[in-house]
Amino acid sequence: MNTLHYIFDPLCGWCYAAAPLIEAAREVRGLKLALHGGGMLTGPNRRAITPQWRDYVMPHDRRIAELTGQPFGEAYFEGLLRDTSAVMDSAPPTTAILVAEEIAGRGLEMAHRVQRAHYLEGRRIAEPEVLIALAIELGLDATAFTAAWRRLEGPATAAHIRDSRAWLARAGGQGFPTLALEADDGTLTRIEPGEWLGRPAAFAAALRERVPASPDEAPGAIPHCGLDGCKL
Repeated sequence: MNTLHYIFDPLCGWCYAAAPLIEAAREVRGLKLALHGGGMLTGPNRRAITPQWRDYVMPHDRRIAELTGQPFGEAYFEGLLRDTSAVMDSAPPTTAILVAEEIAGRGLEMAHRVQRAHYLEGRRIAEPEVLIALAIELGLDATAFTAAWRRLEGPATAAHIRDSRAWLARAGGQGFPTLALEADDGTLTRIEPGEWLGRPAAFAAALRERVPASPDEAPGAIPHCGLDGCKL
């Protein structure tokens, strides 16, 4: 089975732009999806919301909305981005994604949910209580989620981020999002997401052309941020 490696960050606006592409890729038969949270805003790179940050990200957010139709809410623009007491930290939402994947195989759903919570609902996705609430909204068991959270936060999440950075280097990426298709023989081919933004169906079709049909398919079945991404 071929694997699409998705190297991303929950607080990267251009990863939010790519979310429909990743959702479309999930429907490609014979293709496995591997999530790699890169920790863009972790450790010394954690930052508080400031007026300067709001002025910096809003042009990118508007560009993303124009290109992809991804929604941004007033609770984000006029709420979260004006809340100077809010802190952006990629580690907690990355932990939540790891937990959702471990306990229910629903890491991608959690990734998309935390993105919507941030960009649409203006919620503080660096706060564990918010992430637990999102998990419950997805139908995950709160007790199981909390127990797994205690195991996977801190060092385990940091190890995942280091591994993700290694995948980023292996793929020849320089920031988020980076996509790379791994063939059965281990060959890794980087895919530029920018050319597909706003065209998830076309992206899925292109992946189907690259991914061999699985045995149960009939032969021939069709089954620092910049405007192009977030740099490290």
